[in-house]
Amino acid sequence: MLKVLSHSPWRRHVALASVSVLAVMTTAACSGSESASEDGGDTAVTLITKDSTNPFFVTMQEGAKKAGEENGVDITIASGKEDGDEQGQIEAIDAAIAAGQDGILITPNGPAVNPKIVEARDAGLFVIALDTPPDPPDTVDITLATDNFEAGQLIGEWTKSQLGGDKAVIALLDIFNDKVVSVDYNRDQGFLTGLGVDVKDPQVNGDEDPTGSYGEGDYEIVCNEPSNGNEADGQAAMENCLAKNPDINVIYAINEPAAYGAMNALKAAGGTPDDVLTVAVDGGCQGVQAVADGTIDATSQQYPLKMAEEGVKAIKTIADGGDPPAVSEGLDFLNTGVQLITDMPADGVESIDTDAGLKICWG
Repeated sequence: MLKVLSHSPWRRHVALASVSVLAVMTTAACSGSESASEDGGDTAVTLITKDSTNPFFVTMQEGAKKAGEENGVDITIASGKEDGDEQGQIEAIDAAIAAGQDGILITPNGPAVNPKIVEARDAGLFVIALDTPPDPPDTVDITLATDNFEAGQLIGEWTKSQLGGDKAVIALLDIFNDKVVSVDYNRDQGFLTGLGVDVKDPQVNGDEDPTGSYGEGDYEIVCNEPSNGNEADGQAAMENCLAKNPDINVIYAINEPAAYGAMNALKAAGGTPDDVLTVAVDGGCQGVQAVADGTIDATSQQYPLKMAEEGVKAIKTIADGGDPPAVSEGLDFLNTGVQLITDMPADGVESIDTDAGLKICWG
């Protein structure tokens, strides 16, 4: 059963000429911006991702372009300079408002973007968050996303099964330590919950008891380090963790680039992937191949292509007078699905292997 999330009044006010204006404005504001549809119809949408380098967001951009071509929608691509760049996203929203666009798809970089999202909705744009629900969720009209808590919980349950009661010495590589973002705490807290660690506040990273029992054995949380979701900072984060305790045997990474960085640090310290259980969230083709190769042991696969395509279709439908999308039952967003990928299946934890994961990676 689905229910409709309340949304702002919808006003159509777009001109084809505005798309070129938007492209110029967002080029100055953001690290990357382009008009992605030359033959689109009279509906115009801007996709604003966290950055334009992470393969996850590159895939999302490709999905939006493809959906734009198939549905007669003019797509403009914009992004922050890096994950966490709120100002770049604010400027891109300003440009979309000025151009009188129909809607915005956005992966919010942080809470500072919220007031500008509200301004866009007040101006009549339908705003859909992708991947990262804002806090509070009703800042946008609706969110299309992975259930990030479930994604974390799956890799936590899998890790617990692999430990078999052995002590878990844990490194947690989050996104940030200077701002609160739902995708960050949901994955982290989902992982710990799946592992069996008692979390204090499910919306706060790092407030758990540093030592204790995960039910079948003992645990020690060595660190909560920010990785900014990229390989270089993931390596620096893991180096800091290893300096605190070289006996880490469980690595949770917010995404696969952070996990790659962790592996670089581990190898530089004389270790190998076989020394640790490494889990992440994303499930891109490269990430699934890393699971197949043994660099990562398990990952929760998301579907950014689906998020972007469904977002474009939704705004097109609304612009044509149709109904807005609805949230999934029991959630405050529309769940686009998640799947655990591993070649070491665990009893009681549903998963698929890397061969199957490669066939559907980010689809």
